[in-house]
Amino acid sequence: MQFVAALLPVVLYIAVVYFLDNFALISIKRLLLLVLCGMLTALACFGLFRVTGLFLPEGVSDYVNPVVEEAVKAIPLLILARRKQIAFFIDSVICGAAVGGGFSILENVFYLLLGDGMSMGTVLFRGLEVALIHMGCSAIIAAALMFAVRLAGRRRARLEVRRKDVWLTVFLMVAAPVLHEIHNAFHFNPLLQFIVVFGSMAALLMWTYQYDGDMIHRWLDKGLDKQVELLQSIRAGQLSDTKTGTFLLSVKDAFSPEVFFDVICYVELNVELSVAAKSRFMLREAKLDMPIDEEQAKNLLEVFKEYKLLEKRLGQSAKIIIGPVVKFYPADQKALNDLLAECSSVCKG
Repeated sequence: MQFVAALLPVVLYIAVVYFLDNFALISIKRLLLLVLCGMLTALACFGLFRVTGLFLPEGVSDYVNPVVEEAVKAIPLLILARRKQIAFFIDSVICGAAVGGGFSILENVFYLLLGDGMSMGTVLFRGLEVALIHMGCSAIIAAALMFAVRLAGRRRARLEVRRKDVWLTVFLMVAAPVLHEIHNAFHFNPLLQFIVVFGSMAALLMWTYQYDGDMIHRWLDKGLDKQVELLQSIRAGQLSDTKTGTFLLSVKDAFSPEVFFDVICYVELNVELSVAAKSRFMLREAKLDMPIDEEQAKNLLEVFKEYKLLEKRLGQSAKIIIGPVVKFYPADQKALNDLLAECSSVCKG
């Protein structure tokens, strides 16, 4: 019964966070795999601490162990972020909570197996508090990695990287292990400690949520307006009407006429796919998403196929030149992947 009590807070928390995902961005299969990854990271840390415990004094380990734990838990999250599977704040919370929850599950089991007997109340309370620490810190790390990938994408595309975005990423990366260290190093009234931990995590995640919401607003509204304007100017043959079109005309001499025609087609398809993905995302956000019909799904898949063929034909050098124009940020890629998956499902069905 104590094992069930130790696992219950973790399972409930992950379930609550998962059902907050209105866009169904994370599948149940991936969620369970992340929980398993979290359990594997706990096992890895258990082995590491058995080794470091041989030469690290107990007082020092209170400060070293939280940093090691957060670094090890960050490995599966970093893989997801690099693959652009963490693109929105809700992604980071769900994925981070799953990894941290898996870690907490195995850690609680270790305490029950290796520690002295604990009462049912202690097991429940400790399970909730430790789960909150691990899942909250992992969610913060996941958000930091999400921002880091966004900034790396902007730098590769030779776009402006705002200093405050860099500082936010660094702050979140440092905040998670610091909060974990404070929790491990300072012990006081359990109820007060739980309130402090819960308040700190909630405040930091809410602030990150608002910041990310502002970034998504800029990505959807401002980015979408510019892309629609560019698409209209390309189809009307009036590239000079937009800044992006002016830039394309400025690099025209770097290509032969045939290649420049391919460049314009490539940019047009890129914008068309991005607009379709963002529009679908906005409809889902507003809960107005109607099922895609089979003809529309086939057309979008054909556009994507043509886009990839042009991408291959242009080569790397041409892509570098037009990099500031043709860009898919992690959020764009995630929205596009979701749209393509939906279209593939409709065509198969």
